Amino acid sequence: MTDLTRATAAHLSELLAKGDVSSREVTQASLDRIAAVDGEIHAFLQVSADSALESADAVDAARAAGETLAPLAGVPIAVKDALATRGIPTTSGAKILEGWVPPYDATVVERLKAAGMPILGKTNLDEFAMGSSTEHSAYGPTRNPWDTNVIPGGSGGGSAAAVAAFEAPLAIGSDTGGSIRQPAAVTGTVGIKPTYGGVSRYGLIALASSLDQIGPVSRTVLDAALLHEVIAGHDPRDSTSLNQPVPDIVAAAKRADLNGVRIGIVKELGGDGFDPGVRARFDEAVALVTAAGADVVEVSCPSFVHALAAYYLVLPSEASSNLAKFDAMRFGLRQGPEDVSAPSAEEVMASTRDAGFGDEVKRRLILGTYALSSGYYDAYYGSAQKVRTLIAQDFDRVFADVDVLMSPTAPTPAWPLGAKLDDPMAMYLQDIATIPANLAGIPGISVPAGLTDGLPVGVQFLAPAMADDRLYNAGAALERLLAQQWGGYLIEQAPELEVAR
Repeated sequence: MTDLTRATAAHLSELLAKGDVSSREVTQASLDRIAAVDGEIHAFLQVSADSALESADAVDAARAAGETLAPLAGVPIAVKDALATRGIPTTSGAKILEGWVPPYDATVVERLKAAGMPILGKTNLDEFAMGSSTEHSAYGPTRNPWDTNVIPGGSGGGSAAAVAAFEAPLAIGSDTGGSIRQPAAVTGTVGIKPTYGGVSRYGLIALASSLDQIGPVSRTVLDAALLHEVIAGHDPRDSTSLNQPVPDIVAAAKRADLNGVRIGIVKELGGDGFDPGVRARFDEAVALVTAAGADVVEVSCPSFVHALAAYYLVLPSEASSNLAKFDAMRFGLRQGPEDVSAPSAEEVMASTRDAGFGDEVKRRLILGTYALSSGYYDAYYGSAQKVRTLIAQDFDRVFADVDVLMSPTAPTPAWPLGAKLDDPMAMYLQDIATIPANLAGIPGISVPAGLTDGLPVGVQFLAPAMADDRLYNAGAALERLLAQQWGGYLIEQAPELEVAR
């Protein structure tokens, strides 16, 4: 029998539809894999074995009764712990939310359940999604399955590692400045940031509301398209949700044809600061898409050089506002000062936040509160929003001439655990190629591009808003070209992990 943990979601869907395997078998295989390797990887914060198997049994019963099921019915999935899950603890990687059990499901979780997808559990992340390495989790770091001494990216390193370690065929992540795409690049997986508003954010613990977007993590572009189709669509509970038809992304992923596609290489997203191995893999990918019939040209987006600075004013400012609700009064951790017998509300709040927020969260909250303060708002936050407009205008200008843009996803491969923890700026620079898409609200995809020094790197495609299908076509085409070179998907070259006995 096929090793169910290594099968793609599309293949599992076929096996389930034909009755060759049951959802219980597939789900149990993933749970067994988690039990065997997650002690080393730490991709999961919560494993929901009982509820996952109950969901699997319900799908099997429905299929036996002849009911019409969704394409991914019975395929298990992991969910980033930033999304509310009814009856399952949701922490967003933060001590201040330790033990919180939501009374409701996020819209994306509702749609996964409606599609019959068993939820294996919740994956680790940097606290409140603030980080690029998943080392800032209050519950310990996640490790990269390619080399457990290096980081898996962040903030969604848990979701990417779960997929890369064959613990789950699919996962859900969220992307505020690259938190799906950068982990995908450094773990050899596929990660998608959909168009802003294309997937509901209702039930997502917000970091920066104008930047956050939920999206798929997978091992193949087609798998990502199948999952994207499940979670996309209008939601009246999300005021930013787009009430527009979802592009035919599955058909685009199956088409995978670059003939005549106009691809722009962004001059500002490369060069100095990008690892030589990353650049080499990118140049090889450009040569492949050119040989496959794409019309490749260099384009310039001058405002991109200011994107990092603008982002690290917009994000902390919005985070400062969003995290104000963690006040020790309504939910989550409550801790008073030890040396005060009858503390005031302000003293309880200060003590709780001091104990419940980690250093990176405190750093960004202080920055954001300062940027929004009287006398500084226009100079900092207001100026950052003006730069954001210029970045959107750069995208509009170049998309008048090209169909998609192409760049490296991240400037370096994964680095050793702890190597950048004392250098926040070095960590922030990891998002330099992914941030512009979030500032403009456009979609992006990261596709595995090969290895440098034994570690994966990724190539990113960007497309205009609501043209997510262009990403899937270009990403699947490059994936196919590279698979022909490698004799299979890059993830199939991942080293085998030590299995717990």
